[in-house]
Amino acid sequence: MSEQSTIRMPDTSKLVVSSSPHYHDMGSIPKIMFTVLAALAPAVIASIYFFGWRALLVLSVCMVACAAIEALLCRLMRRRISIGDGSALVTGLLLGMTLPVTSPLWMCIVGSFIAIGLGKMVYGGLGGNPFNPASVGRVALLLACPSAMTTWVTVSGCALNKWVVDATTGATPLELVAQNQPGPGFWDLFLGNIGGSIGETCTLALIVGGVFLIVRKIIRWQIPVFFIGTVFLITGIAYMVSPCPKFNPMTHVLSGGLMLGAFFMATDMVTSPLNRKGAVVFAIGCGIITTVIRLWGSYPEGISYAILIMNALTPLIDRYTAGRPFGVARKASQKNA
Repeated sequence: MSEQSTIRMPDTSKLVVSSSPHYHDMGSIPKIMFTVLAALAPAVIASIYFFGWRALLVLSVCMVACAAIEALLCRLMRRRISIGDGSALVTGLLLGMTLPVTSPLWMCIVGSFIAIGLGKMVYGGLGGNPFNPASVGRVALLLACPSAMTTWVTVSGCALNKWVVDATTGATPLELVAQNQPGPGFWDLFLGNIGGSIGETCTLALIVGGVFLIVRKIIRWQIPVFFIGTVFLITGIAYMVSPCPKFNPMTHVLSGGLMLGAFFMATDMVTSPLNRKGAVVFAIGCGIITTVIRLWGSYPEGISYAILIMNALTPLIDRYTAGRPFGVARKASQKNA
């Protein structure tokens, strides 16, 4: 056998073999979840400032209930109790932030059970749920208790000295513009001096928390940017065609649950697409559905419905936006006859 045809083995002293993955990330589920909780802290502080200590009570009950229900279900399923990863606390806090401050505590517990039990544990726990658990809990409460879920407190400045919420109620900005009535000023919308759910009113605090998550690379910037941008674009076009309060794009961007949903709920790692292209498609779909419900639907708000619908489409989006696996050759193009 000639020297040219001899099979030559590589120098094993220079060959390094290791198990995959080769890129090691120092992140962990608890670290990610507690980072999200830290990002929500400004919105929590703002909610207590505007709605009083009753807001903290509602948020605390939702968080404790979600953690307790998850621990109980893990025990009944004979699985390791997983509340230490912080995911139940995030679900509870997000659920509480979507509720009115006047929500009775029993409703907070029922919503927590639905969010954890039907939105998460029934699918096997964290990582197996196809829908955002907090959105599942909120939509279930909205369908079961529409009156309690649409009773809003009129906000007038600082309420830090209040343990009991005043009975004065009023319409949210989205409800006003749906009736073609002028809503609050943009400055009040930006700072949160308006009626609405506990954690969705202060746009400034939500943007600060969302940017913090983007900088820490916990969430992809594509989802909030294209989600909010789609809502602004469609309402802006509608406003150009018919300049009335109902179609004002700034009102739609700064009010309702858009900021909370775009930064903290639609970006859920488990229920959103895996790649950037899919994230863009997912976010645009959320924006279109939200705008259609707001402008032409029977509900003034459509964030939770939009997120749940696009959660259901996430596997299909991943299938058609996934990149070509490494090492797989492209299909040869057919030659013209």
